[in-house]
Amino acid sequence: VQLQASGGGLVQAGGSLGLSCAASGLTFGDYDMGWFRQAPGKEREFVAGGSWADGSTYYADSVKGRFTISRDNAKTAVYLQMNSLKVEDTAVYYCAAARRGTNYSYWGQGTQVTVSS
Repeated sequence: VQLQASGGGLVQAGGSLGLSCAASGLTFGDYDMGWFRQAPGKEREFVAGGSWADGSTYYADSVKGRFTISRDNAKTAVYLQMNSLKVEDTAVYYCAAARRGTNYSYWGQGTQVTVSS
């Protein structure tokens, strides 16, 4: 399984940014996909995920209402649209995959998101 994240960058607080993650080496429909992030000096934390078997998506409280996760099964890709960005959203963002019914165990290389004040 390979996950390639892209789309990070520098944005001002209040702005928007979209991340993409291309997945390969897996039967995409058999996997739940998610996004995590790790800020300097902090543990990696869950941001957003989807169990598309039943159409459900879920978010960390800190991003609810601002971030949207989506996926394109035809392109085997997952996306994270981030709006109303805050300085505290600054982190390396990782996409992750979990074979349905298991924990996230496949990780992309990470993409840096920096939000300036």
